[in-house]
This record gives sequence, C-alpha cells and structure tokens, in this order.
Amino acid sequence: MATLFACAAQAAPVLRVLAWPGYADPDIVKRFEERHKVKVQVSIVSSDESLWERVNANGGGDVDVFAVNTAELKRYVDGGLVVPLNLGNIPNAQAQLPRFRNLAAIPNLTHQGRVYALPYTYSEMGLIYDRKQVATPPTSISALWDPRYRGKVLAFDTGSHNFSIAALALGRPNPFQIDDASYDEVVRHLVALRRNVLTFYSLPEEAVELFVGQHVALLFANYGTQQVQQLRKAGADIGYVIPQEGALAWLDCWTITRGARDKVLAEAWINHMLERSVGEALTERQGLANTVVAPAGEDRNSKILWLEPVENAERRTALWTRIMSGARPETLVNGKR
Repeated sequence: MATLFACAAQAAPVLRVLAWPGYADPDIVKRFEERHKVKVQVSIVSSDESLWERVNANGGGDVDVFAVNTAELKRYVDGGLVVPLNLGNIPNAQAQLPRFRNLAAIPNLTHQGRVYALPYTYSEMGLIYDRKQVATPPTSISALWDPRYRGKVLAFDTGSHNFSIAALALGRPNPFQIDDASYDEVVRHLVALRRNVLTFYSLPEEAVELFVGQHVALLFANYGTQQVQQLRKAGADIGYVIPQEGALAWLDCWTITRGARDKVLAEAWINHMLERSVGEALTERQGLANTVVAPAGEDRNSKILWLEPVENAERRTALWTRIMSGARPETLVNGKR
C-alpha cells in the first residue's frame, strides 16, 4: 500500500493539449516536459467543427489548452468555455512582432478588457497548382469549379470556409456574412464544387498523398504555406497563388479552457510556444509564419481576408453535411430543407 501511495505522489502532472497538425512536435513537447517536470498529452484536430465538438462537449473538461483561430474564438468566449489569461505568466508575449502585441486591434482576442488568447501562427489559404497540368497560373478562386480540372481538384472538408469561398466566387461583398436571399445560390455552387472535385481532405499529409498519388491539378490550400512546403519536399512541381478575389487567412491562437486542471501550467505552455526557437522551428519545419520573427519575402500587396465569425456556423455545418452526403440542389432550396 505504501508503494502505491509513493507512486501516486511521484506521478507527474499531465497537461492536455489540443492542437493542429505540426503545432507541437515531439522534441518541443519533450523540452517543455523536462523543464516543468510534467507529461503532455497532445491530441490533433482536423477541422473547426471537430474542435468545437470536442471542447463544447463537456465544457472543455478533457482539454486544458488548445489552438483556435480568431474567428472561431468568439463563440468559445461567448459560451464561457475559455478563461482570461494572466499575461504576467506569459512574458514571451512581449517579444512578439508589434502587430501581434497590439491585442486590442486583433478581433476577438479581448473581451471586456480581458485577454483570452495569444497569437501563435498564421497563413493565407491560397491555390496550389501542378505546373505540368496548369500551364497558366490560376487568377481566380473560380478555378476550383473549372470543368477542365474535373476530378483533379482537392478541396478542404469544412462547411465554414467552403461557404465563404463559394460566396467569393459568386462575387458576394462579404463572404463571412451570407444573407438569406443568397443562400440558395451559394448552396447550389457548393453542390457544383462537390461534383468537380476528386475529394475533400482533412489533414495536410492526406492532401500531399492525394496530390502526388492521384495527379491532382489544383488544390485549395487550407493550411497555406505549410502545404506548399510539404508538397515541395515530396517532389511536386507546384506553384502557389493568391486569387484576385483575395484569400481567406487565419490567425491561430492559444487559449485555455474553463476546465483546465492547472491554469498556471497551461499559461506556461503558451509562454513556451512563444519562444523564438519554437517559432523558428514552426516556420522551418511546417512552412507556417510565426508571430515572433517577420517572414521573409512576404507579399504585402496580396489581398488577405482575415477570418471573421460567420452569420450562422451551425447552419453552414448542417448544410455542408447534407451536401457531402450527396443531396441534390433542389432538396436544399433556400438552405433550409
């Protein structure tokens, strides 16, 4: 019995992290574990919808800290699922680039004067194309619907972003706010996209395998420059463009759940992830921009559309599920049936 108590007393605390692919490499996790004498359990998420389902299911009770984009962050704050940060426990935030230190200027990071998340990485969602099959670089997001590439297009499996890119392709002024009168046309356009693609992917590694193995011509790069780097490492001869309508762009941040077992330890994790060496590793290994070192060769003339909360996330998700199931356009009139 004494041995059991001794083992229990010596058991290291566990930090439960929910992250996107490439955000928490084993060596970076190990360094944190050794420094703080803890164990870290990392779970990987593949979509905004699955992230919400995981955290919302039990108030974040099985997650301590997670990465989420600024547009999605709002509903976690509104739902009371995350808690304000104590910046005194995260000194590395002071070494971030100036644009990321101005927290009040970044939508949804603060609420009622309190900070709920800190920026970690960002990227725009451009178009990747195979130079052998696409002689002229595509200029419009509408290339995803081009019948010349039917069966050779990869798109991302998510309702939220796909409704936004369909709205962009249709010339809607604000892709994040689709009015009721436009829903029918947007839904029909997404059915057409479903019919034009080879398939919809979830993880970047899956997209690389499909792109190379299935001789894909065009890819909607939900993971942005991370996918560019992965494909080039795989030997693909590709180009990358920002369409003329603009590219959706995400800014992912670390935040802490209300169910966190040790908030100070979770804040130590965020501080660790904002170290310069971690940011440089993220960029070198994953091709993602970090918030500590300015990216080289960034095209500041490209049109970037930072993600914003959408008009109705649940409606988009429900409709996307039906579209993916093969529903015909006439059964989705006005996006309500």
